[in-house]
Amino acid sequence: MKIAILGTRGVPANYGGFETCAEEISVELARRGHEVLVYGRKGNYNDQENYYKGVRIYHIPRLKGKVTETFSNTLLSMFHVLAQKVDIIYVMNTANSPICIIPWLLGKRVVINVDGLEWRRKKWGWFGRNYYQFAERLSTIFSDRVISDSMGIRDYYLERYKTDSTFIAYGAQIEQSTRPEILQEYGLEPGSYFFVASRLEPENNADLTVKAFEKVKTDKQLVIAGGANYKSSFIKNLEKTTDKRIRFLGPVYKEGHIKELHCHCYAYVHGNEVGGTNPALLKALGYGNTVLALDVPFNAEVIKDAGIMYQRSSEDLAEKMQFLVDNPYVRSTFSTKAINRILEDYTWTKITDEYEQFFKDVMAGAFKKGVNEKELIRTS
Repeated sequence: MKIAILGTRGVPANYGGFETCAEEISVELARRGHEVLVYGRKGNYNDQENYYKGVRIYHIPRLKGKVTETFSNTLLSMFHVLAQKVDIIYVMNTANSPICIIPWLLGKRVVINVDGLEWRRKKWGWFGRNYYQFAERLSTIFSDRVISDSMGIRDYYLERYKTDSTFIAYGAQIEQSTRPEILQEYGLEPGSYFFVASRLEPENNADLTVKAFEKVKTDKQLVIAGGANYKSSFIKNLEKTTDKRIRFLGPVYKEGHIKELHCHCYAYVHGNEVGGTNPALLKALGYGNTVLALDVPFNAEVIKDAGIMYQRSSEDLAEKMQFLVDNPYVRSTFSTKAINRILEDYTWTKITDEYEQFFKDVMAGAFKKGVNEKELIRTS
């Protein structure tokens, strides 16, 4: 098959979940003999490189800006890909669904990964929230099939838009520390800190984590890695804490640094409540972290019994953190469970297998013909 992937910043991945997914599945599909094109944003990587591990990469311009960047880059990428005679156009991000009308009108095979419920993010004003809800509806019209990254998102599209979708999660690698000396750059010791690695946006609840940690009796630190790609009063308010045990590292992009910060933390705190299967949560499990996760359906679906769920209150999170501080022996149990959880359902090999079969089904016109998905799986 010849498959084009649009709507990400490009590969190699150095930013978020879409990029990691694009890299992992494109490289593996190319290794299996498929021809894969990945479109990214000019200026994000070395624009002189045309191939990455067997994947053809294109660096396409974009209009910089929180609102314009994704849409403009995907639109220009779409015009380019239509001249490439690909079998399947795979578009990531609900925001790009209006663009899918172009290949849809031309009779091209196009699928879209809708990710989480972007309109619930508090950074968006009235226009942004309504645009994303409008784009959700269009994604069910201008595509051969919607991909949902969690069963919770699949249920949402069934209930709200009466549209079934194909559930394919993100994946993670099982990784261990290889450069422990990196911790010295941050003045940290192994096991001496709780860790958060996330975009610092309100719906990821870093403020709740800060308030909770302020209540915990420990000499450990709370280390927060992340920022926002826009000016944020939320971050300014976070940094007003007077607790000297809390440290803000800002965005951490140096190769291998996030991995080492994960691998040596005492526990990882995951406060995201909006998305579907969250790549940051999967990474934490893949590193063998003891995970404290906000109790929302998307997180519970991933965690099962491999971590500790907390309610949306600083008191409850503080109680769970204090429990881990007072009972360090439980960490080894959760570390083993975390790794087994990834091996059970979220290896990139398994995820790529699912994508490969899905693309074959799209090629066969199964979804256009209205074949029942359960029957399709049974007969594949």
